[in-house]
Amino acid sequence: MSDWPQGYGLHVLHEVDSTLNEAARIAPTAQGPVWLMAHRQTAARGRRGRAWTNPKGNLAATLLMRPQGTPDQIALRSFVAALALFDACVAVTGRATGLSLKWPNDVLLNGGKLAGILLESMGQGRGVSHLAVGIGVNLAEAPGVEMVEPRAVRPVSLLSETGALVSPEDFLTELAVAYARNETQFTTYGFEPIRVAWLSRAARLGEVITARTATSETVGTFETVDAGGNLVLNTAKGRVSIPAADVFF
Repeated sequence: MSDWPQGYGLHVLHEVDSTLNEAARIAPTAQGPVWLMAHRQTAARGRRGRAWTNPKGNLAATLLMRPQGTPDQIALRSFVAALALFDACVAVTGRATGLSLKWPNDVLLNGGKLAGILLESMGQGRGVSHLAVGIGVNLAEAPGVEMVEPRAVRPVSLLSETGALVSPEDFLTELAVAYARNETQFTTYGFEPIRVAWLSRAARLGEVITARTATSETVGTFETVDAGGNLVLNTAKGRVSIPAADVFF
């Protein structure tokens, strides 16, 4: 296994309401970027406030950091985190077969959802003082299909799909190493190399997908992700750029 990346802290908790909540609590006194991992969460959450099921043996972690840049630039860390998750899965299994990235923030394995990412920012007004990158990975067990909304991809686990039994601690080490590497690339060279690498691993690129928001649904061919991280679909009405949505296949 890789060594822990220099400059990143680590807090391992037996139980917490949510690693995202804990990140918000320690943000005022945190010195540098720090990973928080919990063996048990009592109030885990996913996107749009949905409950996140975290069976024993799975990874529940949050990276707390103080990034520079505008809120739009900071939000691109979701792509950095997705690449890091992809790299960590390859590191612990020795293979990339079956892995893909689903816009905006999921990792798929053999077509099922293996991991999810949730970004939450803290700050005053339009400024961002801290960013919390919440990550959940189904290492040992996948939640039941009844836990996901209709038309969503089925949950899968790393163990069920690859036979690899990996502890949360070992996976987090690989994830932290991969994140540090991709973060350095992002801060040094900007979003373009991250965007290109993400697209090379994208699920359903060139295929017809559905992007759904609270007020609308757009069907079109997944053409690309643009320089702002927006989903670009080629629809019957022309090219459409979508900043935020849930994607269905």
